[in-house]
Amino acid sequence: MSLHESKAGKVVFARLIENEDLLEAIASVSKQAKIPAGFFTLIGTLKRAKLGFYRDGKYEPIEIARFLEIVSCIGNISSKGKESIVHAHIAVSDEKGQTFGGHVLPTCLVATAELMLIEAAGMKLERKFNDKTKLSLWAFDQ
Repeated sequence: MSLHESKAGKVVFARLIENEDLLEAIASVSKQAKIPAGFFTLIGTLKRAKLGFYRDGKYEPIEIARFLEIVSCIGNISSKGKESIVHAHIAVSDEKGQTFGGHVLPTCLVATAELMLIEAAGMKLERKFNDKTKLSLWAFDQ
């Protein structure tokens, strides 16, 4: 285990608007707020979802093309080189209460959403590719 501490910095609240891509919108808020590292929570609704289930080095897509309630969405902001990375997991439900969950993939289309983003002040969260998991994971300078 590698444990690192940070204090909470600024807290940003944003309302995402209809037809925004969920990941792009979160990244945009992070960039506008100048938060290179942090964590977030989000609630709201989607017009459609594209989730991923990780298996054998890749995400198997789960596409749901209907209106959904965001039961919970949590994640973090980090970087890989100069690129900002939004890593999010989500649970959504349909009108019958059937719930689906997984990794948020591009093309989740927002109906409306409320985002709370909390800065990890002074923390550098850098991702590096891990051969064993085939994922880009946090890599702290040792």
